[in-house]
Amino acid sequence: MRRELRLSGFGGQGIMLAAVIVGRAAVMYDGMYAVQTQVYGPEARGGASMAAVVFDDEPILYPKVSDPDILVIMSQEGFEKYGANARADALMLLDRGLVHSRPSCRYYEIPATEDARGILGKVIVANIVMLGALVASTGVVSREAIERAVLDQVPKGTEDLNLRALRQGYTRGEEARE
Repeated sequence: MRRELRLSGFGGQGIMLAAVIVGRAAVMYDGMYAVQTQVYGPEARGGASMAAVVFDDEPILYPKVSDPDILVIMSQEGFEKYGANARADALMLLDRGLVHSRPSCRYYEIPATEDARGILGKVIVANIVMLGALVASTGVVSREAIERAVLDQVPKGTEDLNLRALRQGYTRGEEARE
């Protein structure tokens, strides 16, 4: 049941944190095996960044994501660098307001940054909105697992905001599937 996930955006969007959270959810709370890797652009903040997670119900012998079946893309540059050549049967979640290109694979437009800014009042939780949409639309990890992993990783005092962001993402992911 190997699944390969690639997340991309620009530095500062929390792409790496999102990958750590979903990997943690898989391993610590859903009893799966997972390996997480990451790549930073030379620009650091603002440049394209990419993180990947391999999930499996058996030990992972090859930890590199070579051909992801799920992609989460949160910037146009991230799309161009890491998503434009997605395989035909992949599923891509795009941040609707920040990614202008559309892939040839199946995709869902998620207004993660718009919702983080407009509904939640903090653009910094757009990555958590996207995690909620990812879980609701793919079931790659359980909702209970992702909620526990979010609470493990976010700064103290931001738990409520992050859970609201996650739940907003669930709503968007469910709407996208309809």
